[in-house]
Amino acid sequence: MRLALSALIFAVAFPVTAATYQPPLASADGWPVADAGKLGWDTATLASLDGKMVDGSFKQITSVLVVDHGRLVYEHYFNDGSADLLNDIRSASKSLTAMLVGAAIARGAIHDVKQPVYAFFPEIRIDHPDARRAGITIEDLLTMSSILECDDENPFSAGNEERMYVAERWLDFALNIPIRGYAPWVSRPKDSPYGRTFSYCTAGAFLAGAVVERATKMPLARFAHETLEQPLGIAQVKWNTSSEGVGMGGGGTRYRSRDLAKIGLLVADGGRWQGRQVLPKAWVATMLTPHAQARDDADYGYLWWQFRFPIHGVDTKVWAMSGNGGNYVFVLPERGLVTVITSQAYNKGFAHPQSQTIFRDYILSSLPR
Repeated sequence: MRLALSALIFAVAFPVTAATYQPPLASADGWPVADAGKLGWDTATLASLDGKMVDGSFKQITSVLVVDHGRLVYEHYFNDGSADLLNDIRSASKSLTAMLVGAAIARGAIHDVKQPVYAFFPEIRIDHPDARRAGITIEDLLTMSSILECDDENPFSAGNEERMYVAERWLDFALNIPIRGYAPWVSRPKDSPYGRTFSYCTAGAFLAGAVVERATKMPLARFAHETLEQPLGIAQVKWNTSSEGVGMGGGGTRYRSRDLAKIGLLVADGGRWQGRQVLPKAWVATMLTPHAQARDDADYGYLWWQFRFPIHGVDTKVWAMSGNGGNYVFVLPERGLVTVITSQAYNKGFAHPQSQTIFRDYILSSLPR
């Protein structure tokens, strides 16, 4: 049995160069597999993706997996990627933090998303006290719309994540970020879609994870294992911590590609995994509801992105976990579709566009009509 499993892992872990579709092979992890052709997929288009990896059209992609209604229909590894590789998904980890907030609410450790954040950290000294801080809620962090002056896309921002990474105590740093102002070209919350001004803030996601730790009285990694990973049969994972030992809810978690697909399917199926309700259905629905406009072409739920892609000529909204390097877990619940793309093109300008191109032009274009 061990030899057979080793042979299987060897078979799926190396690049496929043939321009013919090959269904995934069954594995000991219990994932059902299926032939995409028999389900109506355009397998010629799916298969053509392999050649684009080999000829260098797409760079530093390590895996692409596709799930159709709970069945794995495409699974290929490239560029030293493998079935056992723990992929550093960077900020796609933020979506996991939102799921853990929901799990903490389900356990009664957190009352609801309207709870004030600063109340969880009474011992932290605030250098510039401001009564407005008391009004910052967990929901503000989950929607990237708190009043903290935190913008990872602005190197001058006081709360930019790079400043946090070099701080001795990340928690103190995050809680002491100044209150933001609004330049004339920035819409205030009352003038913004959904009533929130979006500003991408890793420190805020880190704070949300720290809230989960305080509320549950256990490390973030352990809580994730108990409430999310263990129910899904995920055994290999790596969570990071801050310099003072607080779980890093803002990025850098590592998962195998098939396990990322499990997380995607859990969300696509309303919080269920193999018939068991792992996360509350109502929480998943709220998490996958637009709460802020992130860009002209994207909305934001609770640490989940909502993009728009054409599917057979129809503009369609797709939810996604998204991280530096072009790492994605795309979820389209109404079609039972989950797509995992892992990539190591960190800090490369082409990373996100190429992953979205793969999803749009090769996965969505292959969907059964």
